[in-house]
Amino acid sequence: MIKVLFVCLGNICRSPMAEAVFNDMLKKSGLEDRIEADSAGTGSWHVGKPPHEGTRSLLSDKKISCEGLYARQITDKDPEAFDYIIAMDAENAGHVRSLAGYGSKAVIRRLLDYVEDSETADVPDPYYTGNFEEVYELVAKGCRELLKDIRKEHNL
Repeated sequence: MIKVLFVCLGNICRSPMAEAVFNDMLKKSGLEDRIEADSAGTGSWHVGKPPHEGTRSLLSDKKISCEGLYARQITDKDPEAFDYIIAMDAENAGHVRSLAGYGSKAVIRRLLDYVEDSETADVPDPYYTGNFEEVYELVAKGCRELLKDIRKEHNL
């Protein structure tokens, strides 16, 4: 099983959105038995809480389930447990790299690193901007390209 972890700051907006979108793509492509996704935050403020209302509302409009998702904080075990750790921005990626240390097996990249023509390298945090639709478009594009990359890398 290939394991993917999406990481943002609080695990209530961007990373659970990416987890839900990616899981929806896996289901639609018949790969949910080969690849699994999870999400976490670098901070602990929202641990145990469901995704932000803006994320839940947008995903509901897109007919994408986020049922059963609750915020958790990334741990020092995650870099060894996951094959891919996908951060939403440079700050999140830096935190993950510090936590992982040298020798981690996980590929650690920002989500938009997978998008060749992206006008931005970081997925902005809608907790502050309120622009959940823009974030969804970036997340969906990034998840599509990430899935293509994983399929190619693992001959799926």
